Amino acid sequence: MKKKVKLIFFDMEGTIFEKTVKFTKGNTAPSAWTLIAQHLGEEALEEEEKTKEKWNAGKYKGYVEWMGETIKVHQKYGLTKDFFDKVMKSIEYHRGVKKTFAELKKRNFISCLISGGFKAQADRAQVDLKIDHSFAACEYFWDKKGKIEHFNLLPCDYEGKVKFMKLIMEEHGLLPEECAFVGDGKNDVYLAKEVGLSIAFNAPEELQRVSTYSINQEAGKEILDFRACGCCAGHRRAVQRT
Repeated sequence: MKKKVKLIFFDMEGTIFEKTVKFTKGNTAPSAWTLIAQHLGEEALEEEEKTKEKWNAGKYKGYVEWMGETIKVHQKYGLTKDFFDKVMKSIEYHRGVKKTFAELKKRNFISCLISGGFKAQADRAQVDLKIDHSFAACEYFWDKKGKIEHFNLLPCDYEGKVKFMKLIMEEHGLLPEECAFVGDGKNDVYLAKEVGLSIAFNAPEELQRVSTYSINQEAGKEILDFRACGCCAGHRRAVQRT
């Protein structure tokens, strides 16, 4: 007998929030890291793009090292707390997201956000959407002048996301077939393979190939509607099987 889904994992950027950057290079996903570099100027963006090239070429030991080099770009080009907060607040939720999470909470689903992005953005989503668990890769600490004083980095992207996923499964005593995942990027392939039900949301072919379902919708429509989540019986008409 097929087990009922009890826990749903979500990517953040492009899944809960609208994509901030439309295009990216190689095995990287559009993210707020690039958005910040864009706002810091052409030279900052050029240096940030070089870090992507190094990542795609396998020149970093892991995700934490890549983040560390990108943080140096932020420091070099004068990222401040006020500027950072402004960029974070400018990122919009997808239409329908708040209603979706309210419905999932009503139906007693456990929710968990796992992102290679910024904790400030994840905190915003966790409070607004009442998400049960949240992991984000980079947390900034600021000095009195609003400059980066320190940071906390977690390897929760690409393969690293799976470790955090398994931790939460274990804490709730759940099997993979009792869990679902919703994501939108190439870096989400690892998570989609680890659960009983996976949904590729406006995603590239790499993720759609390994997901149970794909949702492909035009921009501006109400998306991530609970009727299209694939987790509730009788509500799969809006989901296109890959």
